[in-house]
Amino acid sequence: MLKLFGLCVLAGVLVAGLLFPTAGSLGVVSNRAGDAVNSISADMMTKEPPLVTTITDKDGRPIAYLFNQDRTPAAPDQIADTMKAAIVAIEDRRFFDHQGVDWAGTMRAAATNQMSGEIAQGGSTLTQQYVKNYLVHVVAADDPVKQAKAIEQTPGRKLREIRIALQIEKQLSKEQILARYLNVVPYGNQAHGIAAAARTYFGTTPDKLTIAQAALLAGMVNSPSALNPESNPDEALERRNLVIKAMEDQRRITPEAAEEARNSDLGLVSPLQNIPNGCVGAGPSDGFFCRYVIDYLERAGFTEEQLKTGGYTIRTSMDKKATDAAKEAAEHGVPKTTKGIANVMSVVEPGEDKHRVRALVANRDFGIDASKGQTAYALPSGVAKFGAGSIYKVFTAAAALEKGMGIQNTIDSPPSYTSQVYKNGSRPYTVGNAEGVASGPRTLQMALATSPNTAFVALQERVGLDTTVDMAVRLGMRQTLLHNTSAGNPVTPNGSGGPSQAEDVKQKNIGAFTLGFAPTSPLELSNVGATIMSGGTWCPPTPIEQIQDRNGNPVTITEEPCEQAVDEELANALAVGMSRDVSGGGTAAAAASGASWTRPVAAKTGTTEAHQSAGFLGATPQYAGSVLTFSDGTSPQGICDTDPPRLCGANGGNIYGGKVPARTWFDAMKVIHEGLPVEPLPPTTDRYENGGEEFQVPNVVGQTSQKAKETLEQAGYKVTERSVNSQRKRGTVTSQTPRGFALPGEVVTLSVSTGYVPTPSTQRPRPQGPPPAAEPSPERPEPPAEEEPPPEEEPPPEESPEEEPAPPEETPGR
Repeated sequence: MLKLFGLCVLAGVLVAGLLFPTAGSLGVVSNRAGDAVNSISADMMTKEPPLVTTITDKDGRPIAYLFNQDRTPAAPDQIADTMKAAIVAIEDRRFFDHQGVDWAGTMRAAATNQMSGEIAQGGSTLTQQYVKNYLVHVVAADDPVKQAKAIEQTPGRKLREIRIALQIEKQLSKEQILARYLNVVPYGNQAHGIAAAARTYFGTTPDKLTIAQAALLAGMVNSPSALNPESNPDEALERRNLVIKAMEDQRRITPEAAEEARNSDLGLVSPLQNIPNGCVGAGPSDGFFCRYVIDYLERAGFTEEQLKTGGYTIRTSMDKKATDAAKEAAEHGVPKTTKGIANVMSVVEPGEDKHRVRALVANRDFGIDASKGQTAYALPSGVAKFGAGSIYKVFTAAAALEKGMGIQNTIDSPPSYTSQVYKNGSRPYTVGNAEGVASGPRTLQMALATSPNTAFVALQERVGLDTTVDMAVRLGMRQTLLHNTSAGNPVTPNGSGGPSQAEDVKQKNIGAFTLGFAPTSPLELSNVGATIMSGGTWCPPTPIEQIQDRNGNPVTITEEPCEQAVDEELANALAVGMSRDVSGGGTAAAAASGASWTRPVAAKTGTTEAHQSAGFLGATPQYAGSVLTFSDGTSPQGICDTDPPRLCGANGGNIYGGKVPARTWFDAMKVIHEGLPVEPLPPTTDRYENGGEEFQVPNVVGQTSQKAKETLEQAGYKVTERSVNSQRKRGTVTSQTPRGFALPGEVVTLSVSTGYVPTPSTQRPRPQGPPPAAEPSPERPEPPAEEEPPPEEEPPPEESPEEEPAPPEETPGR
């Protein structure tokens, strides 16, 4: 009697569902329940399921996938008729006859279940199953509580499902419902949706599924785990044949086709073709680029959840040829499993509209198994804990050129120099030159080539430490100096981690700045080279070429605008000033000769005091790149340039920028430049060759736009403004162009902050008619065998102090 009573109650519920369209209008159904159903129905029309985001190289070849659910959508005409027939045959044979609910089947299932002691199980149509799967895998994808509620066995849940199904059938065609169902359901082995299932199990696409393949997949949706064909092949085969039998009985396939399908094996690909998830799956070399792409997009406003569910196609600037060449050279310089030594390289293409990042690699493979020489740290694009040494002398030279010096002006280089400005704690700051660096006067160009420490510390005194630090920022060391501390940690919003590296150097008056003692980003070093080779135009080093949403619409992001960081003629002279480093007497001459390098190149080597890091920056008109070799273990030591390189104690080491770093750079760049014309360095002018009158544009970055305008106009310049999206305070000048040298009367363009960074937005075709109101838009195997030339033919590159306090006077650096 109790079961009979329950059946009657259940029947009443189902009748209420049947009468829902009418009863709802008469107020029989509560407004709250109706609103909930309407809301879910509306969501199902607009909110699409999570999709895979694909990251590609510049040529469109996939390098990485990001997802929470491995799903790629398939349109109705992209799904084989065999698949449609199989799923209808086994799950809902009257699918094309009912209007969303099979009332006869529902009542029959309800009666059976009630008499067996269960509640409202079975009898669901494909439309109802679509509703349930949508609620589980889309609405409640990351919420186990909501997922449990979506599948709870209660009359209320069943009624809600029925009511939504009835609405869905009024808004979508049968073909659309079928495709949506096949796209949303899981098929096991991380495959969600029919496209992922076809690829995972058979290495094909959904439009090419055979009868046997379709029957296997259709049978699996009933229980993907229990019917997994890889782990439970017998159960999966039995279920597949049951589907084939249903297709035959319903005359959806011929008896002959059914027999042929039954006699075929499962036909799985081996191994299953799952796509790798995340940057680890991108591989040993491409993973570093993938990591930078994600970091870059998150700074531009994307969230991790957006990237893992949005189904974007992100075409990056990564050049596969450059990446492979750089990876091989990095490992050639330092084998990947070498204990405690990292060798990283980045490559950036110069340009006046964009600085495209072409390669980010390390001798380490990108991964999580340290025993195999892997790391998941962003070695090429992050800020390394060690400095680049005397590469920073480039910034002092640039500041001197802007003050009126020329590259052919002579500066003195005593064997030892005691500063009258900087201190070593409470003692005088005295610096010496590295072994092999002769004392005596030389041109600024030859000083860059031979790298005397004494000359550049004295030169930094003349141009000013603040000016030199600011020049480093302008030329490209922005993340390094403005957003990281002197310990190499990100600056915290509340300042608890300490001031930025730039502020710290200025406040403490650290004279060793020109000797490159502090943590450095290898990528930003490369971008410095790109700025110099772009006529002084700085652009953010971008990994992005294009972003499209799941529907192919372009997505815009906020990126910092390019700016004229220094006068074009200054940049050209600086490039020429750096060109002697690879010729006779230069610190990289031996490496260039060993690689048979013949192209003009602007270059600079660097080494820190204890030989725990060394670097090389080189740039041609086509590519700029840097290499940083450093101790990356928990107990840093000096690095010895042996075969292969090795750690040699806290106070040991003989590595220089002209050794492993320079050899790595030339090995990679010879391949990268293959087939490209040999281009000369830019021409120089007398002003920067021999020095001349100084015309310095006031630096107004950080000021209010009104104050900046007044300052510039008083100095004799014309001013224009442009708005840029930025997190800096509204009305603050974020950049100016030009900076540095400009003749009075020229126009200075100020970029003024709007005070916010919009979220990324999709650009959709604008409808006909009046335009809508404007809206804001969303920022080592061993090196090649070579005989080392005698010491007099290869003066060792510079060495600079690694940290404050500055190097003691008896410590030379080069």
